[in-house]
Amino acid sequence: MPAWSIDRIPDLTGRTAIITGANSGLGVHTARALTRAGAHVVLAVRDVTKGAEAAAALPGSHEVRRLDLADLASVREFADSWDGDVDLLINNAGVMIPPEGRTKDGFETQFGTNHLGHFALTNLLLPRVTDRVVTVASTAHRYVRGINFDNPNFTGAYNAQRAYGQSKLANLLFVLELQRRLTEAGSPVRAFAAHPGYAATNLQNHSPSAALRLLMRVGNRIVAQDAEAGALPTLYAATQDLPGASYLGPDGLFEVRGGPTLVSRSAAASDSAAAKKLWTLSEELTGTGFPLAKAS
Repeated sequence: MPAWSIDRIPDLTGRTAIITGANSGLGVHTARALTRAGAHVVLAVRDVTKGAEAAAALPGSHEVRRLDLADLASVREFADSWDGDVDLLINNAGVMIPPEGRTKDGFETQFGTNHLGHFALTNLLLPRVTDRVVTVASTAHRYVRGINFDNPNFTGAYNAQRAYGQSKLANLLFVLELQRRLTEAGSPVRAFAAHPGYAATNLQNHSPSAALRLLMRVGNRIVAQDAEAGALPTLYAATQDLPGASYLGPDGLFEVRGGPTLVSRSAAASDSAAAKKLWTLSEELTGTGFPLAKAS
């Protein structure tokens, strides 16, 4: 059979999608495909000027709203300002191997942005979500064997690669526990994860190591697929009928490139006890929690 493509996305007229980090990379290609299919897409971005520039090149119905996932006050402001249903929430934004830093709330940059910001956003918007939540993860979740619950913010000795791997592991554990809670609450909403394989985006340009940046530039040219192809697993998860908690990625060798398919997680990313523990920690750190009551 031919590989799945955006031409097979169903008609999304009348549906609303929020995409975080939709001004570049995977996010803007995800936005373009969904607007072409008829959805109204909200580009939730930190820099609204860049967001407007990206939106100007999109077809269909769209708007730009400010959202800084590294600032929980901004996350709350975005959620509080939302009126109406959200058919599809795509947790796409992220940072990858930046210099050591902290979010406005004092969290390690990657854990705070990639996981905690999306955790808070999802829980705050969840009463309005009608269909599904898709969170963009990475094969880098295999970099670590588990969440460092004693020191999730890597206080002291800092390793950017390990911190990135932990944030991506957190994404997968979040999806696992979110789906468990949705099922327990009797909600029809489903949670999915997707990863782009090795996709050439601007994420690879932020490492403090010049050697690593050079290596990534070479990899982008020789090994990586383009961002449009990298967005396909996210789009597949966003539009196809799949079991809750499914994880999508490329079907090629080592999941580096190819068409979207169901892929496996590491053992650490399948640990339901760790997923519950991370959820409790994330509630404590963000002051947000699961908003849906259990089914009677």
